[in-house]
Amino acid sequence: MNTTTLHHFHIPVLGLGYTIDTPAKVARFGISSVISITDDVVIESMRAHYSKLLDYPYEPISERAEDHRARRITGYLDLIHEMVERQMTILRELPFFEDNELSKYFELLPDDVPVKQLYLKMLDGEPVDQDYLRSQLVAGSIDVNIMCKVDNLRTDANGDLLPEKYSDAIAALRGFADSKLSSSVVLSAGYNPRLYNYVEQLTDFLPDENGQLKKKIILKVSDYRSALIQGKLFAKKGIWISEFRIESGLNCGGHAFATDGLLLGPILEEFRTKRADLAAELFALCSNVKHYPVQPPQLITVQGGIGTANEQEFLLEYYSMDATGWGSPFLLVPEATNVDTETLQLLATARKEDYYVSDASPLGVPFNNLRRTSAEKQLETRIEKKRPGSPCYKKFLVTDTTFTKNPICTASREYQNLKLKELEAMNLSGEEYKEAFEKIVVKDCLCEGLTSSVLINNGLPLSHNLNAVTICPGPNLAYFSGIFSLTEMVNHIYGRVNLLNKIYRPNMFINELHLYMDYFKKKLATSSSLTAQQVKSLQTFKKNLLSGIEYYKQLAEQLKKESNEYIAQMRAELDHAVMTLNLPSFNPCPTV
Repeated sequence: MNTTTLHHFHIPVLGLGYTIDTPAKVARFGISSVISITDDVVIESMRAHYSKLLDYPYEPISERAEDHRARRITGYLDLIHEMVERQMTILRELPFFEDNELSKYFELLPDDVPVKQLYLKMLDGEPVDQDYLRSQLVAGSIDVNIMCKVDNLRTDANGDLLPEKYSDAIAALRGFADSKLSSSVVLSAGYNPRLYNYVEQLTDFLPDENGQLKKKIILKVSDYRSALIQGKLFAKKGIWISEFRIESGLNCGGHAFATDGLLLGPILEEFRTKRADLAAELFALCSNVKHYPVQPPQLITVQGGIGTANEQEFLLEYYSMDATGWGSPFLLVPEATNVDTETLQLLATARKEDYYVSDASPLGVPFNNLRRTSAEKQLETRIEKKRPGSPCYKKFLVTDTTFTKNPICTASREYQNLKLKELEAMNLSGEEYKEAFEKIVVKDCLCEGLTSSVLINNGLPLSHNLNAVTICPGPNLAYFSGIFSLTEMVNHIYGRVNLLNKIYRPNMFINELHLYMDYFKKKLATSSSLTAQQVKSLQTFKKNLLSGIEYYKQLAEQLKKESNEYIAQMRAELDHAVMTLNLPSFNPCPTV
C-alpha cells in the first residue's frame, strides 16, 4: 500500500458546513479531512468566530470588496493552517506517559505503522528515542472541496455580469491557491471546462524546478473511464492528478450521482488492474508539456458505504487502495464535525427507514436525506401556510431561466410561485395536480439548510434568522446508533471496537447493489413511455447489474476474514438479486 499519511482513512466533505472546521479538530491527530469552500458567507462567519476565540487579528471582508469571495476563502484557510501549526507545536512539547493529546495521537494510529509499534515498545519499557517519535508527528492534510456544478457567474452592484474569473468555482479555487496551505483540492460533481482551464493559470498546481507540487488536485470519479478522460484533460495542460477518489454512485451522502448500473466492485477491479497504465499514460502526456523529473505519486482511494474493519482492510489489501473515506459515521462524532444538538439526536436514534433519497436538491440530482429534520418541518409549514419555497439570499444554486432573464433557484419562493401559477392554468385532474405540485414544492434551500447547523453549534448569528437544518447522511449510517468519541470511531475503523448497532447489515457491496436495484425499479416505474433509445439505456443498466452480481459471486471467495456463514448469506443475497432482476417487472419494454 502506497500512502503519504500514517492513517489509512480520511474524512470526506460533509455538506457545506459539517466539516468546515474539521481540520482544526482532527488534523493534529494525523487525520486528513476536507472543507467545503462553496459558501464564503459561512466561511467568513467562521473566520470571525475563530479569530475572536483565539484572539487573532480580524479584518472583515465585505461582500462589496474586490474579489471578496476568494479573499474570504484565503483568509479562512490561512487561519485554519495557523491553528493546526500551533496545535502541532504544542503537541510536540507534551510529555510521554501521560493521558494527553500526544498519547492520543499515537493510540489512534493504525497498529501496523512502524511508529505506532515503536510507541508501544516504549510503553512496555523498551529503550526508544523519544525525540525520534516526536519527529514523526505529522498533521493530517487540510484539503478543500469544490463542487464543479456550482459555478454561477456573479454581477456587480449595477447588475452587470462580472468577468468569468469571479464565478463561484473559479473564485473558490483562487482562494485556495492563494492560501498558505500545501494540500489538495477535491474537484467533484462533473466536468467544468471553465474551471479546468483556469487551473493552469495557477502556478501552485504546476511543478517547481524540482518537480514538486505545492497544491494538488484530487478528482472525485465514479468509474475508470471518467478518471481516464478527466485525467487526460488535465495532463494535456501539464497538470498532474495526485489522487483519484472513487465514490459509490448511490451508497454515499449528499448528492447521489448514479452510474449506468456499474457497481463499485467491478469499478475497483478495473482500477486495480489498470492503475499503473493510467498513471503511465497521464505522466507521458504531462511530460510533453511540463518538466517532471520523476513521475509523482498517484493515489487511488475509495469511499461510500464502508462500515466494518474487515471491509476497510479488504479494500486496502485486495484492491490495493491507498486509503478509504469514512464520511457519514463521523456525523455522530461531535469531536470531528459540527452537528447541532437536535439534529445529532435525530441521527443517533434514526431508524433505517428514516434515511431516504429525495428530490430536494435544486440541482435536479437525487439527494440523500433524513426524515423529521427541522428543514422538513419548515417545508411542510410553508406549504400549509400557502407560502412554499424559500427566500434566496446566497444564490449558489440559481440555474433556472424558465420565467426570468437572470437564473433563479427552483427552491426559491419566486420560482415556486411562478411555477404554481403555471400549474393552476393547466386544469389538471386532482391526482395529476397533486403529483405535479409535490414535484415543485419538494425543492429545499440547501444553501441555508446545510450551513445553519454549524452556526447554531457555535452560537453564531443565523443568516436572516433561518435556523432550519438540512442534513444529508448516506444510508450506511442506519447501522450506527448513538453518539461517539473520536477515539471510538477510529478504533471501530481499525477493528479495535465494534460500533455497529444490532440491525442486520449486509456487505457494503450488497448494500450498494440493493440501492441500485431500488433506483432501477423507480426509473422503470416513473417511465410512462419509453423510446427505443431509453429502453436500450435501461437494458444496459440491467446488464451491468447482472454482470456485477456475477463478479461478486466470484469475489466472495476472496473474503478471507469473513465467516462461512457470512459468505453463504452474501451468495444467497446475490442469487435473490438475480431472481428479482429476471422478473417481468424488471424488464424494460418500449411503450411508444
